[in-house]
Amino acid sequence: MTTRSFCLLCSIFLSMVTHGQRAVFKDKFEDAIPVLNFGTFHMGYTPDATKVDFDKTDKKNQQEVHAIAKLLAAFKPTVIVVERVPERNEALLAEYQSYLKTPGMEFKNLSEIQLLAYEVGRLSGATRIYGIDFQENYNYALFRTLQQKTDSTTIPQYNKLVEAFAKTRNEKTMGVKDRLKLINHPQSLDYLINVNADLLTYVSTKGNAEGADQAAKFYHRNLVMFSNLNQLPLTKNDRVFILMGATHTAFFNDFFRRSPKYRPVNTFTYLK
Repeated sequence: MTTRSFCLLCSIFLSMVTHGQRAVFKDKFEDAIPVLNFGTFHMGYTPDATKVDFDKTDKKNQQEVHAIAKLLAAFKPTVIVVERVPERNEALLAEYQSYLKTPGMEFKNLSEIQLLAYEVGRLSGATRIYGIDFQENYNYALFRTLQQKTDSTTIPQYNKLVEAFAKTRNEKTMGVKDRLKLINHPQSLDYLINVNADLLTYVSTKGNAEGADQAAKFYHRNLVMFSNLNQLPLTKNDRVFILMGATHTAFFNDFFRRSPKYRPVNTFTYLK
């Protein structure tokens, strides 16, 4: 190879690398809507297989959550979006309006919605709140129950990832803020998609895709939730705060990154 040919190849390679690191065209609308997409653990009842040890009635815990709400309220959202089905939006709005009038009110079912989302909305002066959840069951336990899997080694290795993630959090010593920082770390969010859905793609019998079929249901659930968001009456003047279980947050981060309609903001700009 001549020196000239080598230099030409180097130039092409460097050009490819450079273009891979920067935008080559504008992919957001001029009036893209700012979104603070915040992941949380469920602070109240949850049907999820994995639960976090958290006393929602403990005053210290409530004070910590409200301190976090104050940080997030600096985003100044005009709209609050939570993990609740749209069919309950009227009741959701009525309860939220009651909270705005009486922040110290008692709740029958206390969760992250009442503890964190309502307080972010109150501090920022947001008057609108919507639920975008969509329920869809899928057989997550298939990775344990499917017999004669073609891959019998990958799933056991997942246990090491679960253990590695578990070691990063000590629910007895970590404060609420540190737990939420960990949950919203990009690596944690990728892990949550992996362990809640993608691991099922390694579960199948020869010539079939049983696990992928189940994982697709979880992907579909999140896509419908995103569709529900896109049906909300949002304008270019809105700023949207979204509070959901962190696995949904992880999916939505991908949707927002690609969507021309929304401009995601860095969570850690506010969660200092």
